[in-house]
Amino acid sequence: MASVEFSEVVKVYLTAQGTGFLALDSVSFGVPDAGFTSLLGPSGCGKSTCLRLAAGLSSPTSGSIRVGDQPVEGPQTGFGMVFQSDVLLDWRSTLRNVLLPTEASGFDASNAEAEAMELLDSVGLAGFETSRPHELSGGMRQRVAICRALITHPQLLLMDEPFGAVDAITRDQLALDLQRLWETRKTTVLFVTHSIAEAVFLSDDVIVMASRPGRIEAIVHIDLPRPRTLSTRELPEFSQYVRDIRQVLERSGTLRDYQAAVGA
Repeated sequence: MASVEFSEVVKVYLTAQGTGFLALDSVSFGVPDAGFTSLLGPSGCGKSTCLRLAAGLSSPTSGSIRVGDQPVEGPQTGFGMVFQSDVLLDWRSTLRNVLLPTEASGFDASNAEAEAMELLDSVGLAGFETSRPHELSGGMRQRVAICRALITHPQLLLMDEPFGAVDAITRDQLALDLQRLWETRKTTVLFVTHSIAEAVFLSDDVIVMASRPGRIEAIVHIDLPRPRTLSTRELPEFSQYVRDIRQVLERSGTLRDYQAAVGA
């Protein structure tokens, strides 16, 4: 049973001119329970729209979406969300930012503070519990955002390009931290990224999308041993997955090399 299932999902947005814009066209995929699946593609291909649909924050024009054994028919509970921006509250400490979902959702908070401290320690933020967001680096703030999303033990973690605003070295560390948290907590993850290497490194499956309209070009299963380390990227199998996905994007017209661009 897929933890998340999209079946022939179509999404049409109404433009300011009153015409319809086809954002997603017959999108079907499944994310297995406790699986890690990435949506990969160019800007405008509907990746973030898929996340909003899974969360029930938007409704499909046609087709169906299920999370667990329930159809998505409105805003959902039981999921965590991490955005590209950390959206921390400036007036709250690191610890109080992590605890925010427990206050807003009526979550049993009897052990929440101890668990929040444990989460922060697991991502290297022990000792920063009382710090305010402006005292933290970008990577540290994003670790806080991930801890905040996980504090209520969500069934589903939705991540919208969460590492896009940090430097390459911090991005590598965040990927390692996320992999460790996911393997420990067994949360189902649907992850949006523009990075082929990042998608291959983190994922069980990579859904390769193209735009105009947003559609699935391929679903690539990643059969690499876990836990993955930075040296995993040096394996020939890793490089082959990256090449295979790049070729899918080239065939779809999303990527064009110099010779193709000049008509050679």
